[in-house]
Amino acid sequence: MQEKIIIIDFGSQYTQLIGRRVRELNIYSEIHPFHHIPKIDSSVKGVILSGSPFSVLDENAPQLDLDEIKSKLPLLGVCYGAQMLSHSFGGRVEPSDTREYGRANLSFVDSNSALMQNVPMRSQVWMSHGDTIQTVPDNYDLIASTDDVKVAAFHIKGEDTYGIQFHPEVYHSTDGLELLKNFVVNICGCKQDWTPAAFAEETIASLKDTLKDDKVVLGLSGGVDSSVAAILLHKAIGKNLYCIFVDNGLLRKNEFESVLHQYEDLGLNIKGVDAKSRFLEALKDKEDPELKRKAIGNTFIDVFDDEAHEIKDVKWLGQGTIYPDVIESVSATGGPSATIKSHHNVGGLPDYMKLKVIEPLRLLFKDEVRRVGKSLGLPNDLLGRHPFPGPGLAIRILGEVSAERVRILQEVDHIFIQGLKDEGLYDDVWQAGAILLPVNSVGVMGDERTYENAVALRAVSSTDGMTADWCHLPYEFLAKTSNKIINKVRGVNRVVYDISSKPPATIEWE
Repeated sequence: MQEKIIIIDFGSQYTQLIGRRVRELNIYSEIHPFHHIPKIDSSVKGVILSGSPFSVLDENAPQLDLDEIKSKLPLLGVCYGAQMLSHSFGGRVEPSDTREYGRANLSFVDSNSALMQNVPMRSQVWMSHGDTIQTVPDNYDLIASTDDVKVAAFHIKGEDTYGIQFHPEVYHSTDGLELLKNFVVNICGCKQDWTPAAFAEETIASLKDTLKDDKVVLGLSGGVDSSVAAILLHKAIGKNLYCIFVDNGLLRKNEFESVLHQYEDLGLNIKGVDAKSRFLEALKDKEDPELKRKAIGNTFIDVFDDEAHEIKDVKWLGQGTIYPDVIESVSATGGPSATIKSHHNVGGLPDYMKLKVIEPLRLLFKDEVRRVGKSLGLPNDLLGRHPFPGPGLAIRILGEVSAERVRILQEVDHIFIQGLKDEGLYDDVWQAGAILLPVNSVGVMGDERTYENAVALRAVSSTDGMTADWCHLPYEFLAKTSNKIINKVRGVNRVVYDISSKPPATIEWE
């Protein structure tokens, strides 16, 4: 059984970062909302309590029964988790006079503490809290302070239980990874043996055991996630995997043909399906982004249902769902989550589609998917391909989608992406694309007045898409690309560049 660290989520914006940092140490971690804690078995080596937007003093603050965890397993409370460990056992937590947010430096470190090994004095840490632990219970030892926060970290005597007021998982905590390593390796005793190759081996074995001789139908998109999922399934069940690559009319220029050939070269059992007219019909008269996403998701399901009926005795639908999709679709507060966007591959299938779902990548972050793909021998040009939204160009066409508007955006996007490749910039960008705006602008071409479409170019740097910054592409490249688009794409007379980061903006415009 794979050893693991369980991270209990109280709704913090940083919870996923905790999971990623633990995995960077080659230790498997799982994130679970506080109201759906899994069974604590022998595979669980330790537990981390996340931060939260709540105060422990709130009447509706998240609560957790720690009887099965505290003093029985190593336990680390981060921010809200630390305050809960103090408040629940006799300590005093009070609102701060000022919100303690941002950089701070440790002014005291107990170098004898197992948690604080190799964390130096004046180490920079990141604070993000409105309450402060004023006092801790008598059996708690103080192991770190900052200039303004006396109780920055504590240890419960006689237990492997610790609390820290700061966030070691964020980049700005300079020795945060060292602290997490102290906890998960030195205190929890994890072996650091969870690698991409080990994940692939375990997943293939699990798929063989689960699927046996069953047939699986998988929708390929041309992206990294579905491609790696397909290879894992292919290695597990071979020709019993039936891959469907749908031309929804919303792919990039010439992408359907080139990607189809690439999948055939990988030895996959694949069928290309021309469904352009079905998707365009489903999108007719729809301008709202959520309605477009749902129309596309429903049409995908209909197409898969039709294709699945062509395969005798198929029992499973494979999907390339990854961990951020799953986490973003689960509420950590017990109530309805704020929906940023719908994930078309999360949430199950309609009753009429009698297929069970298999998701080999459900517990991986995007960068981990690429590493697993590399361990499986997938070609670099496939693994290095920029993420592309499931709904395709439909959510990069603001307003109604039509065949002509798709043509315009495909041409613009092709010039932009090919230009990045030609100039050696493609691998410096995490994701790039063009957006067709729902406005026309006045221009001049020759002696003629034009009134045509405006397009926006978008390029961002990121690790996993949870946060992103806009790329500082060379002005010369942007000028050359803009000129080429306006001269070569009929219907466009203005190009702008998006310099918004995520947050507050999202990567896609819809």
